[in-house]
Parts: sequence; C-alpha cells; structure tokens
Amino acid sequence: MASKRVSRNRSTFRRNEPEHRINGHIRAAEIRLVGDNVEQGVYSLSKALKMAEEIGSDLVEISPKANPPVCKIMDYSKFVYEQKKKQKEMKAKSKQTVVKEIRFGPNTSDHDFDFKLKHAIRFLEAGEKVRAFVHFRGRAIVFKEKGEILLLRFAQALEDYGKVELMPKMEGKRMFMTVAPKTVKK
Repeated sequence: MASKRVSRNRSTFRRNEPEHRINGHIRAAEIRLVGDNVEQGVYSLSKALKMAEEIGSDLVEISPKANPPVCKIMDYSKFVYEQKKKQKEMKAKSKQTVVKEIRFGPNTSDHDFDFKLKHAIRFLEAGEKVRAFVHFRGRAIVFKEKGEILLLRFAQALEDYGKVELMPKMEGKRMFMTVAPKTVKK
C-alpha cells in the first residue's frame, strides 16, 4: 500500500502575535520612554510599567531594534483602531484603473465608428482608459493599413478627451491602441 503524503500550509501553525510588544511582553531590561505627559528618558522596564499603570495606559514597544528599545505610554487598543482606520481610508482613496475595450473590424462603417466613438468619449469622461483594437479575421490581415488608418482616425477624434498612451501596434491578429483620459487641471 502506498502512503499518501499530506502537505500542510505552514501559515496555519504560526502564532498570532501582535504587531507591537506591550506591557509584560517587552523583553528588554532598560527602555527609552517617550510620550505625552511623561518625562522622557531611559528607565528600567519595571519602573516604566509602574508609570504606565499609574496613568492607566499601556507600555508599547515602538522601535524594538533601537538601543535601548523605544517605548511609549498610550492606549494600545485605541492606537490599533486608528491604524486600521487609516489603512481603510487609504484603501478607499486608491482607485484602480479600469480599461474598457472597443473592437473594430478593418471595414467598420462610419455609423459604427461614430457609435463606438460616443462610447469611448463616455468612458474617458468617467476617467477610464480605452483600449481600441482592430481584429483581423482570415484574409482581412492583408488590410493592415486600413486598420491603422481607422485607429489613427479614432485617436484624432478623441484628441479633446484623452491622450494616446500607446500608438497602433500589431500583436497577432489584432492591432491595438490605448487612450488614457486627460487629467483635469484645477
């Protein structure tokens, strides 16, 4: 009988240690104390813990690699809450770029061109990038010039709304071009 080997994810065995050492978890004998309403200086760990207890706050190790380690007296749970809040705000402010694709054929009619141009204008005004491409099927690859002319005409029509990031380029059976929205000056 063949035995099965079970692979385990090592991350499941790691302890959930806090990001900062607090109170009794601080290992150094002497620490440099900083913070509000505290006389700054180098203290023994026991004296710093007493000071934190008197104030009713936690002793938090901020910089463990310093010599001696730097600690601060503060409310640790409030500190962690504010850090998470800041990270959440930063994540909300960061915007991912959306790329919308518009597909043409080498023999796209004027009406279809205008219709797709309106969509591209709407995308660019919304702050999204537009990737326009001409897809060549079968023997249509012979008309590469038509595809390039079509994309250049498209770029010229979008001149007021965006700038060409990538000029027409052939890749396989597609010729594509990328247009980014113009930045609004305040």
